[in-house]
Formats: sequence, structure tokens, C-alpha cells
Amino acid sequence: MADTQQVDAKAARRVAKLARQIGAFAKAHGGAEAQVAYLGQRGARIVLVGTDGGWGDLVAPTYATAQQAVEKSGVTVHESFDGEFAAKVKTGPYEWKRMAGIQIGG
Repeated sequence: MADTQQVDAKAARRVAKLARQIGAFAKAHGGAEAQVAYLGQRGARIVLVGTDGGWGDLVAPTYATAQQAVEKSGVTVHESFDGEFAAKVKTGPYEWKRMAGIQIGG
């Protein structure tokens, strides 16, 4: 029983930490929206898009942890990274250069 309580406490701390990070991102970008993507055994990716177009991501150890963190943070959650949501992302020269480098083998 003690092991279960330790695992639950650790998971709760992880959810709280992710929720704080999501909240800090939202505060820095005038609000935020999120989408959670399953990564398999690696867990889940939380993609964040700020009201100002800034974006970032976090990785959670499980999909459930990611879902709980997003819900706890209070941001809007999208089921998919569809065109309307993706259009809110602003990319700069760095991203365009990086994408071009990937395309040409860089």
C-alpha cells in the first residue's frame, strides 16, 4: 500500500509541476491553448500555442498525466492540431531556416 501512495504522490507532483509550467507559458503569452498527443511508451506531448502566436511543448510521462495537467491549468484543449489551431502559430526565420535545412538534408 505504501508503494501505491508514493507513486500517486509522485504522479500528483508531476501533474502540478506541468500545470504550473503551462500556466507560466499562458501568462507569458497572453493566454494559451493546448493539444495533447500520444507518444507511445515515451508518454504524451503537450503542444502549447499562446495568444501571441508563440508556441512550445512539454512532454509528460503518460497521456493521463498530460490530460490532468492541461485540465488543471485551465487552458483550452483541442482534440487535434487542426488547420484552425495550427494557423495561430507564428513562425520566424529560425523555424523556416530549420525546416528548409531538414528538407535539403541539413
